Amino acid sequence: MDTVNLYDAKTNLSNLVERAARGEEIVIAKAGRPLARLVPLGRRTEPRPLDLLAGEVIVGPDFDDPLPDDILDAFEGKSA
Repeated sequence: MDTVNLYDAKTNLSNLVERAARGEEIVIAKAGRPLARLVPLGRRTEPRPLDLLAGEVIVGPDFDDPLPDDILDAFEGKSA
């Protein structure tokens, strides 16, 4: 595992991501204090089944209708 300071990580991000994608773990530190760890994504060993919740979930006919104003306001942080 390699430790890289934050400034160097910003400067060399593409290279660090490539290294991580090849399996290397990289710690990103600021002033010597570890802040984050760059690791490769886990790989799915088998495909996810398409019918995982078949028959258990029902999508209503109004699924993609516009939201009511009060709910839309809440999402936009306008609710009181």
